[in-house]
Amino acid sequence: MAIKEKKRYLFPEDYMADPSVHVWDGKLFIYPSHDWESGIPEDDFGSHFDMKDYHVLSLEGPDPMTSPIKDWGNVLDKKDILWHGRQLWDCDVARKGGKYYMYFPMKDQTDIFRFGVAIADNPGGPFIPQPKPMNGSYSIDVCVLEDNGEYYFYFGGIWGGQLQRYRDNKALDTGSTFPADDEPAIPARVARLSSDMLEFAEAPRPVVVVDKDGKPLTSADPHRFFEASWVHKYNGKYYFSYSTGDKHHICYAIGDNPYGPFTYAGEILTPVVGWTTHHSIVEYNGKWWLFHHDSVPSGGRTWLRSLKVCELHYNPDGTIQTIEGLDD
Repeated sequence: MAIKEKKRYLFPEDYMADPSVHVWDGKLFIYPSHDWESGIPEDDFGSHFDMKDYHVLSLEGPDPMTSPIKDWGNVLDKKDILWHGRQLWDCDVARKGGKYYMYFPMKDQTDIFRFGVAIADNPGGPFIPQPKPMNGSYSIDVCVLEDNGEYYFYFGGIWGGQLQRYRDNKALDTGSTFPADDEPAIPARVARLSSDMLEFAEAPRPVVVVDKDGKPLTSADPHRFFEASWVHKYNGKYYFSYSTGDKHHICYAIGDNPYGPFTYAGEILTPVVGWTTHHSIVEYNGKWWLFHHDSVPSGGRTWLRSLKVCELHYNPDGTIQTIEGLDD
């Protein structure tokens, strides 16, 4: 049974989505994608999205439900990225040694998604991009977990995110290939980052979500991974959460280490208005929060999304209470 939880639209002045949220030195920062009207017909591969820059938002107070939001402005623009093609999708930021590293996916000039890195001296940017994409990078939707001095880079999204074009980190000669319904679903990927934070320190590995019997979720399972990885820790466990995409849920699985496997545990958010949901989970001022988006303010236009937040609750056994995505 999903619970009703009061929600807040965080930044109604503009269309933003895919929030990656971090608390730096006691202050909450939001790193979203930035939606624009493209005029391109909607399809299953995201052609209608036109994201060409990033803004940073910060919470100017103690309560995500009431405190003002500051817009730090345009902190990275595609025109400043030497290898740019189009579509700056979901990004994330990590901090190390007094520097802030923004990781972003973008289609290059051949329309293939790669990941880039941009660096700033403070969490509000501006972020200065490196001249080339990360070696061996592909697909979309990044989350970076800092854990015991190491940084783990989670990524991947199918359909428009192009993950189905790869096996064993190599592009398929045949293009896109999807597993049969009874075969294991296409997994997200994870790789530890190099000490300079600019490259993978190892070949990306599959992030496998299994059922209670230890069997990987199949391609036909409505709770299988689609996109939007997020990883956080709670009571010593690793929570891998993700969007099911065309099934329209945010789900989660629990593991004992950053690489998994992760055992499926349930739904976090039921479907919202809009095609997909992309989220992050963070602890702030003694409470846990779910940041996500929907398309209510734009009248259901799935490519013009708005940021939302609500409180998230754990049960005594460490499972997460499911939240109703639709508001009254």
